[in-house]
Amino acid sequence: MRGVGRFFVLNGGALLGYPVDRIYEEVGFIAYYFHWPHDDIMSMEHAERRRWCEEISRINRKMNDETDKPNVFDVFSKRR
Repeated sequence: MRGVGRFFVLNGGALLGYPVDRIYEEVGFIAYYFHWPHDDIMSMEHAERRRWCEEISRINRKMNDETDKPNVFDVFSKRR
């Protein structure tokens, strides 16, 4: 399965919506750390939300002086 915008395309070409659980996870993650309003976060494209999640995780690693080891709370990097 490969991501295409807010949708996923299966090998056979079927188009599926972006997983709702993943959207909630991204929105919750950004809202928790940056306190941005729900509507602002939801209006972002998936790639932009993912980028902000990665940036927040990077900031957390740096603040916790954990740049050389994985952050157990960084749920987004575990999916790569």
